[in-house]
Amino acid sequence: MKGVNKVILVGTCGKDPEMKAMPNGNAVANLSVATSESWKDQQGNNQESTEWHRIVAFGKLAEIIGQYVTKGSKLYLEGKIKTRSWEQDGQKRYATEIVVSEMQMIDSKPAGQSEGSARQAASTPAKQSSNNPAPFDDFADSDLPF
Repeated sequence: MKGVNKVILVGTCGKDPEMKAMPNGNAVANLSVATSESWKDQQGNNQESTEWHRIVAFGKLAEIIGQYVTKGSKLYLEGKIKTRSWEQDGQKRYATEIVVSEMQMIDSKPAGQSEGSARQAASTPAKQSSNNPAPFDDFADSDLPF
């Protein structure tokens, strides 16, 4: 049986994306996205919980994120969960990330963008080519975004 690894997030970008380039020159965007939920507890008090997600994008999608996404941007993201490991100071470290393959801006107008370019960027879903997925092995320990 084949498994399914698909994540859909709708959330808010917590800080401006960090842009890097892999040794082959392909762009990499790292960002954090918050998703929140709210409910009433048994006493009727409003409660809220925020979950932070590490997001990584490669190639053309990373370039689009670097150009249009800023802190506070509302985003729709699709991708898969990927856990990678490395050794640091003799200890095995792990990071679980969402590798996005699709992104759509939900904002009506990103900060610093004209209405026309914002509408075009927000209405066009950006996709990472599934034929050429970006490898995680291209990162050295010093390249880790966190």
